[in-house]
Amino acid sequence: MAAPEAVRGLTVLYDAGCPLCVHIRHWLLAQPQLVPLALVPAASYEARRRFPGLDHASTLKEITVVGDAGQVWRGTDAFVVCLWALAEHRPKADWLATAAGRPFARAAMYTASKWRAALRTEGPPGAADPAGGAADPADPAACDDRCSVPR
Repeated sequence: MAAPEAVRGLTVLYDAGCPLCVHIRHWLLAQPQLVPLALVPAASYEARRRFPGLDHASTLKEITVVGDAGQVWRGTDAFVVCLWALAEHRPKADWLATAAGRPFARAAMYTASKWRAALRTEGPPGAADPAGGAADPADPAACDDRCSVPR
């Protein structure tokens, strides 16, 4: 059996129509990273271009993280992987991945999901439409990982 490839970069697909998700995006980008994070709006033109094989409708329903070797994490696992990529939060991620920590990670995701459902808008300009069409790549609102972080 071949050894799994080392993770050298992660792409976080976040819901750009969710104020909580956008806030977490900015927080993630401001953290010291052990593994580089690229943050891309879920179901956007850029997400579809980078990951044509993903079910992009599902990426709007739960956080999805894609590793540089094609690994895919969703939901609680994606949350833990995001923390694992951060210098100050890797020990917490290691604990959340254990049997003792897993219920806390699930509870955090459940709480965030409920809050997100209460706050979510229909979606940002530039996001894919519900019928599955892609965003307009010329739309400046179709933000990708190069978008600025507020200071």
